[in-house]
Amino acid sequence: MSRKPKYFDRSFHASLLHPKYWLTWVGILILVIFGLMPAWFRDPIARLLAKLVMKVAKKPLSVARVNLTTCFPEKSAAEIDALIIDNVENFVMILLAQSELMVRSKANIRDRVRLHGFEHVIQAREAGQPVIFIMPHVWGIEYAGLRLNLDLPMVSMAKAHRNGLFNWFNNRMRSSQGGNIYMREAGIRALLSELKHDNSFFYLPDEDLGPDKSVFAPFLGTVKATIPVVGRLAQAGNAQVMPVKIGYDQKNYRFELTVMPAISADEMQGKENEAIALNRAVEQVILAYPEQYMWFLKVLKTRPEGEPLLY
Repeated sequence: MSRKPKYFDRSFHASLLHPKYWLTWVGILILVIFGLMPAWFRDPIARLLAKLVMKVAKKPLSVARVNLTTCFPEKSAAEIDALIIDNVENFVMILLAQSELMVRSKANIRDRVRLHGFEHVIQAREAGQPVIFIMPHVWGIEYAGLRLNLDLPMVSMAKAHRNGLFNWFNNRMRSSQGGNIYMREAGIRALLSELKHDNSFFYLPDEDLGPDKSVFAPFLGTVKATIPVVGRLAQAGNAQVMPVKIGYDQKNYRFELTVMPAISADEMQGKENEAIALNRAVEQVILAYPEQYMWFLKVLKTRPEGEPLLY
């Protein structure tokens, strides 16, 4: 008996009305209200709330400071502080807006996210190839995925949350344009199957998954452990690999989403070369909008032998 791919159930169940979820429902209601607000009204509120986040999120902010000082050793302490403040403001703005991806129209998504470079995708599609989009953990990643899903069949993969209601809400939002959201345990085989069924997806190569099968490659002002698997996956699924960058433009209340040219298959021949190519792509995306990367993640957890741990 074959095992079915594991993806999140988007259907609503009565168990989600259990009293243990009532506070979560309040939180979701607040997010929906913010999602329905116009950005010009919501963003100033987000800036005020960001000041509160700066006061209470001590541990994530300390991780962000370590990441930034390691990745940008040339920056002064004042420059790092300013970047952290900007980063937190963007986080709160985008978080408060995200429910609009589920509760507002497709026209709203198109208006909020300006898409550039889609001709690269069209060329791949005309050649009969799906696309593996390379994007690190940036605040606007949900906007990028759903905007592309309007014009391209896509799936995604996500880690399950402990809160069942938040799990349902988050994955309802991510799949609002029809793409299935696979659980992490579905593994690479599920993604390869989707490529063979002509579905594209995002691959996030910046997460530190430990030393097993990782390769160290240059990354900004340091080195980073990267798992070189995309090249083989693309080859097996006859896919092109394209970096994607997205940033929120606070002045015009819109996201700028750009699909960059495909990474040459030759650049990803061999594990070391692929790790270098992936880290270079991640650098491009981060440097386009450095204030909008998830710097609080422990992306430099694994260090070369002999180096002290950073966190």
